[in-house]
Amino acid sequence: MNVKSIQILSLLVFSVSISCKNESSLEKEINALEIDFVVERFDEVFSKTTTKELPKIKQVYPFLFPERIPDSVWITTINSDLQKQMFSEGVKQFPDFKSEKESFENLFKHVKYYDKTFKTPRVITVADGVDYRNKLVLQADLLIINLMNYLGEEHAFYQNIPVYFAERMKPSQITPEIAEKYAMKYAHQSQRKTFLDEIIYHGKLLYFKDVMIPSFSDADKIGYSQEDINWAEINEAQIWSHFVENEMLFSTDPKLFTRFTIPAPFSKFYLDIDNDSPGRLGQYIGWQIVRAYAEHSDVDIISLMQAESDQIFKKSKYKPKR
Repeated sequence: MNVKSIQILSLLVFSVSISCKNESSLEKEINALEIDFVVERFDEVFSKTTTKELPKIKQVYPFLFPERIPDSVWITTINSDLQKQMFSEGVKQFPDFKSEKESFENLFKHVKYYDKTFKTPRVITVADGVDYRNKLVLQADLLIINLMNYLGEEHAFYQNIPVYFAERMKPSQITPEIAEKYAMKYAHQSQRKTFLDEIIYHGKLLYFKDVMIPSFSDADKIGYSQEDINWAEINEAQIWSHFVENEMLFSTDPKLFTRFTIPAPFSKFYLDIDNDSPGRLGQYIGWQIVRAYAEHSDVDIISLMQAESDQIFKKSKYKPKR
């Protein structure tokens, strides 16, 4: 190795070292923030509720009891075999919720660091049937988590659910999906007409997770298996070339959104590689564009979430490695 090569290597090592120290310092500063909240296990409370106690429970959780439904229906629900099984499965998978609470706290601290107006939500767990399209609710300062949607991808409750949905129905997806709900609150674009607009929008949501839940793997952030994320990384340049060469980026064809951004068993290139590919590869590419933009600008995460797609694309200078 010549002198010039040694100098370049030394500079790279020094740069990485400085970056790691800065990142460590930032995380210490974020971790020092005070966040006070409890996780209210309504699923456990409701499982023990009697006819006599129901009025009190309704006063504490009025938003969980629509007025049009009589008390007799709630008591019948509590005592049904299916509901009892759901209560049991929730407690079995989440006996104390300690690690999940710590994960939420870390997320909330990060959001508070970047947004001083952030208010910690009231966090409530329920056991309300399986609904893989509406797994949790974040409204104003209320976060409701349906534990039945996070019991583990091979759970018996999920036998009739498409595999590409069931794969994301596991405990490790709760925090990333809460982070995504917050990302959607901060994200803005004046338009989402073109394919490029759409993938950059999803890229923002994923980059938000980079900042707010940095300890999570890329696979968990996007809801891929490790094999899926490896496939996307290896084939990134080829995916990008396909989008460019087929003039997809500025197309307004809604079929492109269906083929590359919504949940699906695989992405639809209409090529032999389709069955090997994970779904939502448009989201993955949008993520890499936004990451490149963040590297080439000093913009804070809140401002980034408000940036227009054309601005992000131009300043990203995105060019996947081959």
